[in-house]
Amino acid sequence: MAHGNDTILIVEDDPAIARLLEVYLTSKGYSVLMASRGKQALAICRATPPDLIVLDVRLPDISGYDVGIALRGSPETQNIPIVILTAFSERADRLAAHNVVRADYFLGKPFDIEEVYSVIRNQLSEGRRRGQYHPVTNLPTGELVNAQLRELLAGSGWTMALIRVNGFEQFTQLYGVVVGEDVLKFTALLLCEVVRLRGDPSDFVGQMVVGPYFVLISLPERIEAIAADLTTRFDADIQLHYAYRDIQDGRAPHMALSVAMLSDADGPFSDIRELTEAAEALLPHTVRADERRSVVARRPVA
Repeated sequence: MAHGNDTILIVEDDPAIARLLEVYLTSKGYSVLMASRGKQALAICRATPPDLIVLDVRLPDISGYDVGIALRGSPETQNIPIVILTAFSERADRLAAHNVVRADYFLGKPFDIEEVYSVIRNQLSEGRRRGQYHPVTNLPTGELVNAQLRELLAGSGWTMALIRVNGFEQFTQLYGVVVGEDVLKFTALLLCEVVRLRGDPSDFVGQMVVGPYFVLISLPERIEAIAADLTTRFDADIQLHYAYRDIQDGRAPHMALSVAMLSDADGPFSDIRELTEAAEALLPHTVRADERRSVVARRPVA
């Protein structure tokens, strides 16, 4: 069975075990990344978040538990399924894996390689079956986003941003769906990185099921800096996704971000549909030829 879109990160310092997992999972159609140290694993996850992580506990630099805690504390990695694979299999170890790391599954060593494969396959398919994560960016989507928005409406002191990649449809018409997916991945990674630098682990980053839309939930004192940094960096780096000749010839359909911000002060909103429609109404859907840069929109003060 092929799993061409799934990438597994193996974090294991035992070369024999690492090689066994790499060869077997590759034979099953997965793309496999390898890390023998915890800090190396964290660097890989920040650069190219995998779809699932198989994580050993005893590593040469930092413990697997520390790796797991760091992953859960970062917006771009907090929802990646983690399978703990370790020789430490006492009850206390299992409790630490589930309660501290919030691991999705625990397997002890020695292990059955076919069982490892079954666990990985089931963990990946379960998340997709529930529609919890976007198939391209692996960001929370669907009901996970809706649950966050419902919780938002029940509280106060919040700010929500709806973010759209303008010009995305025209870009995919010219370059194709696969290259368009690269733009979505780039935007998701950039958004998560800016939130990690400017925001807080409690901030929420998600993606709408349909269209090039992203959702950010944060506090008013943080979201302005996040939006400013995000739009500046997007405008600077999005050019890398175009063919150079198309830019020179003026054929490249320009892409830019539009960011609509709403807060509890803009309400009340009766439900999440009213909230998202109000945010959508603020978004410009085209990129002006005389001002090809990202914009941030807010509701006028009454």
